[in-house]
Amino acid sequence: MKEIIEFSDKIITIERNQFLKKKGVIDTNLYYVVSGSLRVFFLDEHEEQTIRFGYKDNLIVSLDSFLTGKPSDLFIQAIKKTVIKVVTKQQIDKFLEIESNRNSWIKILENLVLQQMEREIDILTHSPKERYERVLKRSPQLFQEISNRHIANYLRMSAETLSRLKKS
Repeated sequence: MKEIIEFSDKIITIERNQFLKKKGVIDTNLYYVVSGSLRVFFLDEHEEQTIRFGYKDNLIVSLDSFLTGKPSDLFIQAIKKTVIKVVTKQQIDKFLEIESNRNSWIKILENLVLQQMEREIDILTHSPKERYERVLKRSPQLFQEISNRHIANYLRMSAETLSRLKKS
């Protein structure tokens, strides 16, 4: 992952609650979180549904738009002041010109897809307690970086349920 980040020549700072991207925009950039935290979400009948977080040393991308070149249904918003490195599609294409980099790129994409699949399976098949325990095991740093309100939304449970599970 570090190899692709080296192609970035742009660093931006996003203030707390500021949007990096909004629904309806084409976004073919990849973002590397230097510091701070972000959330990726969509609106489901006026209710926010968080589907991903990004914090220090994570990659964030509007994968739907990145892969299709079409407008995204996703929002990316800073949870707290966040510094990110921007890697453009052109920089990624340049990175991929080097044949030995292609395997690294495939692993990055595979990892993003597998993380989303793992989360989807959690939501569809596990109890709130199991979802909490699995996320805690998979991403313990999440609980230091992200507020309970956002984690509860991500896990599809109330903040009260999450609080109760954390205490037990």
